[in-house]
Amino acid sequence: MNNTISIPTRPIRKFVPEDLIIDSWDKIKSLFDNLVERKISSGKELEKWMLDRSELEAVLEEDMAWRYIKMNIDTTDKALGERFSFWIKEISPNTAPYSQKLNLKLVNCPYLKELDQEKYRIYLRSVNKQIDIFREENIPLFTIMEEKQQEYGAISAKMSIEVDGEKLTMQKASLLLKSNDRNKREEIYNKIVSRRKEDEQTLDNLFDELIELRQKIAKNAGFSNYRDYMFAAMGRFDYNPEDCFNFHNAIEKEIVPIISTFENSRKEKLGYTNYKPWDISVDVDGLSPLKPFDGGSELTDLSIECFNRLRPYFGECLSTMKEMKHLDLESKDGKAPGGFMYPLYEIGVPFIYMNAVGSQRDVVTMVHEGGHAVHSFLSRDLAMTEFKSTPSEVAELASMSMELLSMDHWDVFYSDDNELKRSKLEQLEKALETLPWVAAIDKFQHWIYTTEHTAKERKEQWLKINSKLGNQVINWEGQENALAILWQKQLHLYEVPFYYIEYGMAQLGAIAMWRSYKELGEQGLDNYMNALKLGYTKTIGEIYEKAGIKFDFSASYVKELADFIKEELEKLD
Repeated sequence: MNNTISIPTRPIRKFVPEDLIIDSWDKIKSLFDNLVERKISSGKELEKWMLDRSELEAVLEEDMAWRYIKMNIDTTDKALGERFSFWIKEISPNTAPYSQKLNLKLVNCPYLKELDQEKYRIYLRSVNKQIDIFREENIPLFTIMEEKQQEYGAISAKMSIEVDGEKLTMQKASLLLKSNDRNKREEIYNKIVSRRKEDEQTLDNLFDELIELRQKIAKNAGFSNYRDYMFAAMGRFDYNPEDCFNFHNAIEKEIVPIISTFENSRKEKLGYTNYKPWDISVDVDGLSPLKPFDGGSELTDLSIECFNRLRPYFGECLSTMKEMKHLDLESKDGKAPGGFMYPLYEIGVPFIYMNAVGSQRDVVTMVHEGGHAVHSFLSRDLAMTEFKSTPSEVAELASMSMELLSMDHWDVFYSDDNELKRSKLEQLEKALETLPWVAAIDKFQHWIYTTEHTAKERKEQWLKINSKLGNQVINWEGQENALAILWQKQLHLYEVPFYYIEYGMAQLGAIAMWRSYKELGEQGLDNYMNALKLGYTKTIGEIYEKAGIKFDFSASYVKELADFIKEELEKLD
């Protein structure tokens, strides 16, 4: 622990009571009523009103965040689940109508013109869009939808398989797919697939229910489908569905052939005529899986050292989180799958959650979420909560860039030069391999919400999309059903619909950011930090420009960045 680090404390509240405990709607209703009824007589008073509203939002969002985090850490604890469910059922539905009233009060205030228009330009753009799409009849539907979405995590958390008498989570079981024993890999793969198949129908039914709910919400708001509704709800002002289709096509044209080259090379080195889905993770040279750390505590300390070397400020961010116990990193029974960084807007120190099992993938997840955390620290002093809530295209730029920026210091995880080289080769290949999967999931979502279909037709469409954007070298004969339900593994489809293409856009941005860092050194890092400090006070394009890169996903730009990665791979090979 760096002794120079000062642990942040929650700022003194100016509007919300210091001792507020949210155990009923009545406890906070008067605060909303105050904001709705308050008389505003000047631009200065309007700005004070906006800051009071922002403080209330930060308090509420942080309270909900802790309920969500704790529920995910232990899905078997009914009390934790009920605490989160209380929020979804009792608090969210009551705040929604007030949000609309407050938005209308703001945009209709005669003193709005006295405010700094540039400062609030992006915020007001979002407020106006929220007003446009709000429908009171959707409030109870949101409650039902949010409850339904949580079922996915509970279902997934219960999945496990038995290997040699030991019960393994799916995350731990997946590590065995790196075994050099091909028969063992096939056995593990089939056990994982069989276990997933047990919940295939349950997950299909859940998804059908979610689609129906979401389409109803969209139609209530005057949209023909949920895709168009979500583009408005997510504030996608800077691109449209046609741009997404162009991205899908660019990835199919420029990236899929490169990935096929990688996979054919693997197949050749392994000497297999039949390259199967259980062969894609094993080391082609017969080397044991990389073991960069042992346990969550070591992962934390090594990550802090890695970040310190890149830039001391980055290490301080993780050290602060460690000291405040804002990390829960290891996979365990009953813990929901996945990994995330959850911003805590009032204290300004985020939380990192993941399911580490000791793999190289865990290192990448940690530095990825660490990038999100750094972003949260850099924007914590912005005046309003909404300024800190960045669009995913920017949030993921912060995290995916950190994956590449931190690579020069991965020797903290690997003292052996050959292992270090393996980790970097894997990362650079994955930087490109991510793109077709992202494009496939996004293309799938566009189809799902613009086409009426059955569960059977949904699987057929997934197979069609996968034939263009999926792994072109694997022989799926005998595992056709596993391929048809592969999409069910993607949490985003169930819990955060349409949040996924951002990973693809940000991956391109991250490659460009890394290229800039290699060219400019410390100035490149300065540009990265300066862009993240903006939070969401500028457009996506303006933030990327501040970082010294382009917000561009044309075929020519995709090819340019892919060629750069290929050059870097050749240097390592």
